[in-house]
Amino acid sequence: MIELFVSALITFFVIIDPPGNAPIFASLTTGATPRQRRVMAIRAIVISSIILVFFALLGEELLGSLHISLDAFRIAGGLMLFAIAFEMVFEKRTQRREDRAQKIIDTPEIEDVSAFPMAMPMIAGPGTIAAVMLLQARSEGLEESLVVLAALGVILLLTLAALLAAGPLMRLLGQRIEAVITRLLGVVLAALATQFVIDGLVGAFGITLPGTA
Repeated sequence: MIELFVSALITFFVIIDPPGNAPIFASLTTGATPRQRRVMAIRAIVISSIILVFFALLGEELLGSLHISLDAFRIAGGLMLFAIAFEMVFEKRTQRREDRAQKIIDTPEIEDVSAFPMAMPMIAGPGTIAAVMLLQARSEGLEESLVVLAALGVILLLTLAALLAAGPLMRLLGQRIEAVITRLLGVVLAALATQFVIDGLVGAFGITLPGTA
């Protein structure tokens, strides 16, 4: 249980990236009052939580209705997460998020950024949805499923704390430290994504690989 919790915790932390979302949120809410920032931060977490819990609980049934096997989803999800990891290592993900944020800033009529882009796709994006479904698919029984959801809850609370403390957190970390952390987490995510692909290949084709027997 502890290993599953730690694995899920690391996976969600790497993909959601609470410290990385903080400066984006700070830039999107420039000019807003402290109360407005708090409301948007809480609303973003609530919306993203609903989306992720929905896919965690009903994602497998949704795949079944579309005649998509879990092994196929493991492979596809692993490849998707690997693409995110590649972008993190080479800082392309950060640049894309900043470009998206700048477009929102340049559009004055958009004031509430809690649903878009904060809740989705920055927090509950395709990578996070894929990860929560993959981890739930690997869980056996109610207890392990609850462990995965608990890890997700911890990271979402950490993300909320990061959004609420976006200004001071940004000054504390600085851009250089954030870049180093992002690259290191990208390497970890690449390894986790590769494991998802291996699990999918083993399940789909009955391939026996070293360490999987």
